[in-house]
Amino acid sequence: MFILSIMLPIFFVFAVGYIGQSVLKLNTAMISRLTIYILVPFLVFRTFYSQTIDSSLIYFVIFILGLCFCSILIITLFTKILRYSEAERCGLILSSAFMNNGNYGTPLVLFLFGEEGMKVAIVLMVLQQLLMSTVGVYYAAKGSPFNVGSIDAVGQVLRMPMIYGAILGILFNWMHIPLGSLRHGIDFIADAAIPVIMIALGMQLANMVIKKVNWTALSFSIVMRLALSPLLAFLLVWQLPLDDLTKQIMIIIAATPTAANTTMYAIQFRVQENNVSAATFLSTMLSLITVPVVIFLTV
Repeated sequence: MFILSIMLPIFFVFAVGYIGQSVLKLNTAMISRLTIYILVPFLVFRTFYSQTIDSSLIYFVIFILGLCFCSILIITLFTKILRYSEAERCGLILSSAFMNNGNYGTPLVLFLFGEEGMKVAIVLMVLQQLLMSTVGVYYAAKGSPFNVGSIDAVGQVLRMPMIYGAILGILFNWMHIPLGSLRHGIDFIADAAIPVIMIALGMQLANMVIKKVNWTALSFSIVMRLALSPLLAFLLVWQLPLDDLTKQIMIIIAATPTAANTTMYAIQFRVQENNVSAATFLSTMLSLITVPVVIFLTV
């Protein structure tokens, strides 16, 4: 019952965004830009400004990289066995190797563990965004029929303002720069980030249309994302010198569905966009069943 009370408010907000977009047909790209370029950077700044920066950051990097590249290795073996093309392999990587710890994982951790858990979740969100903006763009470019150069990844990273929010937060923290009454304004904007990015995900889901897909690849990506990923996370964090709460958060975040950003990359680079969109939509719906199981096993 406790887990259900956590999941239902989250999916209620997703549903509000989904229904609102279905009726109003708003410009979701503008909403996404609002969250990415204004709201989330303030949330990231506040988190890094108010928390102690220590060696745990190194272990977060090890975890994010380890989880991603272990997933890519498993996907590569699967595609070689079934003799998939390079485009199919890259599409499967986009739909399977990157979790949605922004729109989904961060609010989930907030509901589960409160502000203490949010400090961990936001650091992981920033690292994951960096990974998607580099490794994700690389595979999107590699699988593109237009043979687009993957050097665009650097530009993607430089255009992500949450990175600058993190850097400024760390600098202000390290230099002990007081914010004074300005802190109230920052809090207002930062507090708006979580509900808006949740509504934005619901709106993005409403825009997705499941067309002709490769059901074998789609089934594998859903199993990889919702079942194998949290198992890999468990194996990765088992020996890391982190507290139990942090380990629980890392495993739960690894169980979140396919990242919505990968759908944008798939569409932009024309890489298996039907399969990636379907994986984002179906994994989000099925996570209502799988994520509570992971929470029950870890908390």
